[in-house]
Amino acid sequence: MRIGILGTGNVARALATGWRAAGHDVLLGSRHPKERTDLGLPVAGLDETAAHAEVLVNATPGGVSVDLLRSIGAPALAGTLLIDVGVGLSDDFQALTHPNSSLGELIQEAFPLTPVVKTLCTMDSTTMVAPGRLTEPGTVFLSGDDPEAKATTGRLLTDLGWPASSHLDIGGIATARGQEHFAFLFMGIAGGVNTHTFNIKVVTRP
Repeated sequence: MRIGILGTGNVARALATGWRAAGHDVLLGSRHPKERTDLGLPVAGLDETAAHAEVLVNATPGGVSVDLLRSIGAPALAGTLLIDVGVGLSDDFQALTHPNSSLGELIQEAFPLTPVVKTLCTMDSTTMVAPGRLTEPGTVFLSGDDPEAKATTGRLLTDLGWPASSHLDIGGIATARGQEHFAFLFMGIAGGVNTHTFNIKVVTRP
């Protein structure tokens, strides 16, 4: 599958490496591709990356994601599954940039012809692509309005090492708010266990 990943930071590079290892054709998208030739991964401009992609992944800082996607344009994104892994946090990490909504919801609202699925934003980049290195994978959440888009996203999660039993569909894109607001609990847990490489697991009564 042709996957375009918007962003060149730790998350984007980790996802690109993981999906390339699974056999996918992955291209990173940057606003300044000529300055990002040292990554050991293919990099192109944003428009070229979007045109390349059967699936597009937003791994850009959440506070700028919507404007960046608008620079590509709704026609270029129409009909393309967009997996959103971003969280908008203030520079001091003390507040969400979308406290009464979520980045996933805002992207879906801005691009109604682009099915958006929110996932992978409740963990660090290491866990995203290597859940098997933990004592057990835990739970990965999916939010989105399009069942087919969520099914495709689920297959791509499996390719990163997430067994189907770890996937939890929590509903429409409005539930992305819960995933993103977890950021503060994530930071608290990280301080408690002295590492960012961990995950949580939803357990229920038998």
